[in-house]
Amino acid sequence: MLQFYFLSILCNALAGYALITDSEAKSSILDGIRSYVLDETFRLVLGVLTMVVGFFKILSVIRGDIPVIGDILPAAAGLVAGFSLLFEFYKSRSTVIDEQTEKIETFLTSNRKWVGYAAIISAGTHFLFPTVLFF
Repeated sequence: MLQFYFLSILCNALAGYALITDSEAKSSILDGIRSYVLDETFRLVLGVLTMVVGFFKILSVIRGDIPVIGDILPAAAGLVAGFSLLFEFYKSRSTVIDEQTEKIETFLTSNRKWVGYAAIISAGTHFLFPTVLFF
């Protein structure tokens, strides 16, 4: 369905930008968007939407594309970027210290920008090449 195609591109691009944006960065053209993506509630909603769209993107394909496999990279990028945003929200609110969450946290914090760039690249390639295998 074209709706999930559009939502996948939009959510992956926004989630990727949210993951690579720093609050200390210098001003730029995207200051208005940066103020939104730094808001905790917006990041929570964006993380949930990105994960849901990523899941449904696995189930729905564009006409002429291979089911499940055809859109696997944009769907996986959405799932990982959404999980990263949700995990950041969880860690900011949680008081529980667990060995498993520390391992996940060290992995996600060290690779946060890479996940963001992968989501943005996935959104861009998915927009430019809608029926190419894996994009």
